Amino acid sequence: VQLQASGGGSVQAGGSLRLSCVASGGSSANLVVGWFRQVPGKAREFVAARRWGGETRAHADSVKGRFTISKDSAKNSIDLQMNILKPEDTAVYYCAARYGWVIVHQEREYVYWGQGTQVTVSS
Repeated sequence: VQLQASGGGSVQAGGSLRLSCVASGGSSANLVVGWFRQVPGKAREFVAARRWGGETRAHADSVKGRFTISKDSAKNSIDLQMNILKPEDTAVYYCAARYGWVIVHQEREYVYWGQGTQVTVSS
């Protein structure tokens, strides 16, 4: 599976951004695509994940009510809509994927990784 992430940028607090992760070469119903983020000096943090088939999804508590993960079948992508952004959301965001029927939050469980995209939120 090849993953291509896009959509990062700079925005003021309270603003919105939409990230997109295009998957190619292996999407199937049991493919789980997730978004993680990382700031320098810290471990990668789970943000959200969604199974390719069906509606199963999960969001980290820190983003619930602000971020929404969804699938765009036309683009063959898993998107992350980020609203009400806060300065603490500033990070490099990565999309990742694994095969399985259960959504897991652990970074080590994800096998395929896309390149990161920078999100910067200013106060």
